[in-house]
Amino acid sequence: MQIQRRQTRQLDVGGVKIGGGAPISVQSMTVSDTRDVEATNAEIRRLAEAGCELVRVAVVDAHAAACLGRIRAASPIPLIADIHFDHRLALAAVNSGIDCLRLNPGNIGSADKVREVVAACRERRVPIRIGVNAGSLERDLLEQYGYPTAEAMVESARRHIRILEDLDFCDIKVSLKASHPTLMVDACRLFAAEFDYPQHLGVTEAGTLETGSVKSAVAMGVLLAEGIGDTLRVSLAADPVQEVRVGFEILKSLGLRHRGVNVIACPTCGRLEIDVVKIAREVETRLAHIREPLDVAILGCVVNGIGEGKDADIGVAGGRDHGILFKDGRLVRKVAEAELIDLLVTEAEAMAAARREQAGSPLRVLRSAGA
Repeated sequence: MQIQRRQTRQLDVGGVKIGGGAPISVQSMTVSDTRDVEATNAEIRRLAEAGCELVRVAVVDAHAAACLGRIRAASPIPLIADIHFDHRLALAAVNSGIDCLRLNPGNIGSADKVREVVAACRERRVPIRIGVNAGSLERDLLEQYGYPTAEAMVESARRHIRILEDLDFCDIKVSLKASHPTLMVDACRLFAAEFDYPQHLGVTEAGTLETGSVKSAVAMGVLLAEGIGDTLRVSLAADPVQEVRVGFEILKSLGLRHRGVNVIACPTCGRLEIDVVKIAREVETRLAHIREPLDVAILGCVVNGIGEGKDADIGVAGGRDHGILFKDGRLVRKVAEAELIDLLVTEAEAMAAARREQAGSPLRVLRSAGA
């Protein structure tokens, strides 16, 4: 399936292109107290190492805002300041050098305050992300629609957008989030039919690693397959590094990004002759640091054998107490089961390293398109 992405305006967030056909970027948010600069910087480094491309931090008070300059100076990826209600925090964040504001202009006070924030953003070329959440819609919209609906969410977004457009400010991206995947999907579809601003996708308060990943994959998968979405965050009650990993898995499954290892593994069945579950888990963990696109197959019996992994770059297939290593669909060698994991990891790392060295070759350019 060839996905035709919706054409949106393009923004530049600290050097990362958003919308306008740019690769869909994966975002997360820090858990640490922003006022603890050392802890926040350490967390951002962990996220960046996992592949995170944009990171958001909560700006809860003036002390947190005062720390943003040091955090931004140390951050290897663009920094987004999350602001609610207080325009002074927004001004401090912009002046500190942050790359984007997450701010709803209708919630920060008078028209003069909004105008002041917009002027600062325009001067420093800082985009604004409007964030509509089904759980915090304006009271009059809830009275009008009776409960959070997709139409109410889009109307909320429309109001905030008009405030900025009336000030001739259009460096905007928008998120419409809900904890119910179907509501989030409906709202994003309605918005896409009316506006060409880039969209940030997310199921808010999605849940734990397992349930939240499923909800996010279902909702985002539907929208991404329809060409909707320019950035995403998988919001999990888990280590934010997991948000990044799940986000890339969603994009890889649709062929929208080609980054890191894609593990192809047998489901469990009575024909397995090696411990596929153990091997797959350990291999995936040990190869998580690889950024080059690499398909790794772990197949459990002679029925699947090399055939199911013929399109993989590298893999193993099981026999009784042993396995075979194959590359590009061809048998390389037979090896004892106890040696399979170490051998597969070593060979995969070598293959990834070779691809890094060939980064300028036509083959590499082709494989990493959209990476």
